[in-house]
Amino acid sequence: MVGGGQGAFIGAVHRIAARIDDRFELVAGCLASSAERAHASAKELGLDSDRSYASFAEMAEAEAKRDDGIQAVSIVTPNHVHADAIIAFAERGIHVICDKPLCDSLENAERVEQALAKSEALFLLTHNYSGYPLIRHARSLVAGGELGPVRAVRASYLQDWLARPLEQEGQKQAAWRTDPARSGAAGGLGDIGTHAFQLARYVTGLELKRVAADAHIFVAGRKLDDHAEVLLRYDGGARGSLTCSQVAVGHENDLTLGVYCENGSIRWAQENPNVLTLVQPYGEPPRLLTRGSGALGDWAAAATRIPPGHPEGYLEAFAQLYRDMADRIDAKLEGKSPSAGAAPLPDITDGMAGMRFIKAALTSSAADGAWTDC
Repeated sequence: MVGGGQGAFIGAVHRIAARIDDRFELVAGCLASSAERAHASAKELGLDSDRSYASFAEMAEAEAKRDDGIQAVSIVTPNHVHADAIIAFAERGIHVICDKPLCDSLENAERVEQALAKSEALFLLTHNYSGYPLIRHARSLVAGGELGPVRAVRASYLQDWLARPLEQEGQKQAAWRTDPARSGAAGGLGDIGTHAFQLARYVTGLELKRVAADAHIFVAGRKLDDHAEVLLRYDGGARGSLTCSQVAVGHENDLTLGVYCENGSIRWAQENPNVLTLVQPYGEPPRLLTRGSGALGDWAAAATRIPPGHPEGYLEAFAQLYRDMADRIDAKLEGKSPSAGAAPLPDITDGMAGMRFIKAALTSSAADGAWTDC
């Protein structure tokens, strides 16, 4: 693991997710940006001292030379570290799992894309919501064609944790997410807007064509957007809207998706992820599909661990991505192709699409909401 040491939130989430299905073991790390904190964090997690590193470059080089070196690395740092870390490991053939968004800028993302194209390493971008069973079922419903062509998409991710200037109070998570030097040019758009964008892309399979955006900073003294409204135009004519806000008082992690097709629709909410509302065909009353139901398809079944009525959620969705990545690594080690029936995973194409979305939205907003190509 790179990053995720003392005081980090997402590193612990990734470590739990990696172990839920017992497919990974944490054996090495560069867990912080300072050597002292990195080694202290490694000691807390029980890593051998000779596999605790002061830099990711040192780690990539040393682990690639070991007979028992790591097979995969999980990168859970602030955004500005992603590109160089991904490249360092990919160039040595080490598989990469990276938290979203892909990078701090489209230019760095393009460097990553080029490095991965030359590497045998597999790459996973942890847009964890695509690991939920009912999101995978929603994708299969749209892809199956029974709902008809997609007409409209509505995606929204509302939080309130940055409604006050926590970055000025020394809160670590707020400090780096609101810092252009570490987060990149986007604030809420990059942190949660990319989640809403990727979720819509994953379920619909549509590619975004143009955006008209209004990104705004509401908290005085903040340098990056904390609220944005974006209109979406997709290839093929579908329309959409996306709202992301970290100052929406009263909302915790309110990520929702609605996909409206010619013959039906689906609606899903992350805070109640074990239920999918389906209208099919048009004119029929809504049906509630629950996770674990035998009526769901193979993708949902493969992502389900426990019987109906026992809720699965955020950590299990993360774990599903890790389990799927482990399957792909095993297949590669055995010289086999990944299972043809496996659900798609977020990869470099998702990462690049997300970075183009961020850049187009910021460009549009700076031009007073002018329609901008992605």
